[in-house]
Amino acid sequence: MSTVSLLLFVLAAAPVTGASSDPKAAIATVLDDWHKAAADADEARYFGYFTPDAVYMGTDATERWTRDEFRAWSKPYFSKGKAWSFKATSRHIFVSKDGAVAWFDETLDTPNLGPSRGSGVLVKDGATWKIAQYNLSIPIPNDLMDEVVKRIQTQTPAKPAPAAPKKK
Repeated sequence: MSTVSLLLFVLAAAPVTGASSDPKAAIATVLDDWHKAAADADEARYFGYFTPDAVYMGTDATERWTRDEFRAWSKPYFSKGKAWSFKATSRHIFVSKDGAVAWFDETLDTPNLGPSRGSGVLVKDGATWKIAQYNLSIPIPNDLMDEVVKRIQTQTPAKPAPAAPKKK
């Protein structure tokens, strides 16, 4: 085996940890593998990328979940071996000056939602980046906005997300 082949083999076999000298590359790797974990229905890997106090906001007004609420909601999808498939087609990543916090937005190609967007916040946890917040949305073309707003207004008002329990 040539030196180049051996190097490529070692790099391909390396685990994804989110560690990199370039924080934007590390964050992109985390987000790509997070999306892949959903597509692979790998629940443990998918939820392992969240902070314990993470929040996931879905496309419906009622969908504001803690990590554990989101995991409970999505468990049937992961259990069936088919969650969802999001592929980033573009992404913008920004990192705080101290290198401890990052935020991003991404354009997604999804089979079930069509063109979508995700945005969120990651925090540095040792050498690893963890997702603290993710917001999934479906961009509405301006030409359709009046119609969509009217349709939303004719629906039963959405129930607000449950309040977090008070700490004693």
